[in-house]
Amino acid sequence: MKEITVQEIKKRLDAGEKLHIIDVREPEEYTAYNIGATLLPLGKVMSMEIDAIDHLKNEELLVHCRSGKRSLQACLFLETLGFTNVKNVEGGILAWQSMEHLQ
Repeated sequence: MKEITVQEIKKRLDAGEKLHIIDVREPEEYTAYNIGATLLPLGKVMSMEIDAIDHLKNEELLVHCRSGKRSLQACLFLETLGFTNVKNVEGGILAWQSMEHLQ
């Protein structure tokens, strides 16, 4: 499993690239602040309720949570389910918010 920084993601988004970003936080966390990612809580990933992303098995998936711990778990589990290009977002949404404040 690889990792990617929020700066790398921002640069790619700013360049107009279409990315598959998965948010594994809980719905209330997503409602409070999100970057437009697909919401798929960790509990659903771990119980293999992944129909929403099953068609992306060979696509690059950028997985984030609040700080990077839940997304790491999700990445490792998705790899065991056959996802071939999963990347954990270093620092999660906290790193994203910190980067936004610096701009």
